[in-house]
Amino acid sequence: MPFGLDFESSQPAQLKVVGVGGAGNNAVNRMIQYGLKGVEFISVNTDKQALYHSRAGQKVQIGEKATKGLGAGADPEMGRKAAEESREAITEAIKDSDLVFITAGMGGGTGTGAAPIVAACAKELGILTIGVVTKPFGFEGKVRMNNAINGITNLKENVDTLIIIPNDRLLDTVNNVTFTEAFCIADDVLRQGIQGISDLISQPGIVNLDFADIRTIMRERGMAHMGIGMASGENRGIEAAKQAVESSLLETSINGARGLIINITGGPQMGLKEVNEASEFIRNFADPGANIIFGAGIDDELGDAIRITVIATGFEGADQVADKKPENSVRQTIGAMKSQRSEQKEPEVWYERRTKKPEYSAPLPDGEEVTPHVTRKDLNKTEYNPKEKNNLDLPSFLRNRGE
Repeated sequence: MPFGLDFESSQPAQLKVVGVGGAGNNAVNRMIQYGLKGVEFISVNTDKQALYHSRAGQKVQIGEKATKGLGAGADPEMGRKAAEESREAITEAIKDSDLVFITAGMGGGTGTGAAPIVAACAKELGILTIGVVTKPFGFEGKVRMNNAINGITNLKENVDTLIIIPNDRLLDTVNNVTFTEAFCIADDVLRQGIQGISDLISQPGIVNLDFADIRTIMRERGMAHMGIGMASGENRGIEAAKQAVESSLLETSINGARGLIINITGGPQMGLKEVNEASEFIRNFADPGANIIFGAGIDDELGDAIRITVIATGFEGADQVADKKPENSVRQTIGAMKSQRSEQKEPEVWYERRTKKPEYSAPLPDGEEVTPHVTRKDLNKTEYNPKEKNNLDLPSFLRNRGE
């Protein structure tokens, strides 16, 4: 009996990006403008006019009865009600997906209230769901920030992994850029993550990765870190690895990650040694027992450059830390070692030196006496004498002890 493989019936994983609310829709527009390929874009909004300007191939107006197409008025509860009203339309839009990215700005009405409902619809369908959201600037006030925190809490319950970008980080990382350019930088975190995952799944490599690998690392893992680094020239592997690991816009680092995907792509001259060095650099940040999935490929268009994609999960929550074996703590990440040194208390011997009576190798000059060494313990034991009040030879803190 002949044996064959039906390659034509094999379908690639379906990736969809759902922008919810004004900020989410803007992020989708900028990614489409950038030319991101291999994904389908969906815009979800309560504002009918905003949807009209969306470039997404599929648009879903939610809460037509509740909002009359005029938006949620910065009210997360109205955004939630709108999404509940249009739950069937949301489910219809995402039902054929294997992986859904949900992007929104937290703190307003539609994004904050509706994004968790969109995630819940995806969860009910068994779709791998990744949330990428922003937190408001500090100057936007406590009400908006509290709304954002509540929205993130609700969203986290329904996504597999969550990436948070605080807008205030833009102030620390970029200088002399326009307001629009700053938000493009934030959107680039989402774009790079989506592009990286799309490339991992669709592009063949020397060591291949597939969607099942992505799902293994990202299914129900809490907070996530995604980064892409690219470098050329001397030490290009290490430099690309540093860029992928360090993302100043994210609230997370990969220290202690329990799940890690490393994909390294370079030109034909990429060497085994630099691949090993870059992989070791990244691996040293992860938990010693981390599940690490590695992929590598050759791309002639990269020339002298090396591109590294890192996806890290499973580094948040007491339940993920408590089960570490004591013997695993020997191999610590660089960041953890620095943190540990900064948090260490001064050794007890320091206090012993302070309380030890001084020793003199030579006699004191005539007329001078050794000043007694008084410790805090001695002070606590000493009884208070009211006559000391008028003894001006005593320091004031001793004379006033009885008050």
